[in-house]
Amino acid sequence: MTTAPSRRQPHGPQGPHGQHGQHGQHGQHGLRDFYEDPAVPVASGTPRSLRQARMLAAALGPATSGPRTVLDIGCGDGTAAATAAPLLAGHRVIGVDWSQDALRRAHARLPYAVRGELTDGGLPFRSACADAVLFSEVVEHLVDPDAALDEIRRILRPGGHLMLSTPNLAAWYNRGLLLAGVQPVFSEVSLRAIHGRPGKEVVGHLRLYTPRALREFVTASGFEVAALRGAPFHGVPRPLRPLDRLACHVPSMASILLLHARRT
Repeated sequence: MTTAPSRRQPHGPQGPHGQHGQHGQHGQHGLRDFYEDPAVPVASGTPRSLRQARMLAAALGPATSGPRTVLDIGCGDGTAAATAAPLLAGHRVIGVDWSQDALRRAHARLPYAVRGELTDGGLPFRSACADAVLFSEVVEHLVDPDAALDEIRRILRPGGHLMLSTPNLAAWYNRGLLLAGVQPVFSEVSLRAIHGRPGKEVVGHLRLYTPRALREFVTASGFEVAALRGAPFHGVPRPLRPLDRLACHVPSMASILLLHARRT
């Protein structure tokens, strides 16, 4: 299996590129260069994007009572937001990313795409202005996910929706791999190469979550979890994909976790 394709991440001063991160100056520049590398994948898989978009469309409802504002934070090249757009007709979708390279590509797919950082009030939006936030395959890349969720909570109105997706450390195949002494899929010990497991593509995963850890983390950050669902991973070998789709019916075993939470 290869690792999950990531999206450009809107890191801020407390993230991998910031002065208050856990890396030295050399590490900061290394991560900055890594995330600006055009060779690093920036698009989420379409099945995940569609499942997440359907969850959000059901939560928001039709735009007959007025358009809602949806921020896709970590929009990457805009593929996920563009995939969701037909299901969110009438609502305003705005892409946000830290990477200038990703934003150049996002502008080709989205009517609105702006640069923003997740920490220190870095997102260019006033408090309680957004009705929903898409946060797809971002949290696993952050040095300071606490500050990121604090900022998301700031810009969401009370009762606003957070749609977060991230790889599942406890995916069905990872349980077997760990028993065999193999590094779990999605985990990375280096920015230069994959070690200890199959795969070659490094995408910059810094932390991974089990369903229980994700629920507890989001709840502790001031959200109420409304739903947790599963999605497949395109990197599963073709003969095993039926099993991967079947695992989606048991989110704790699924490859990708799709979490819907509401701001308290």
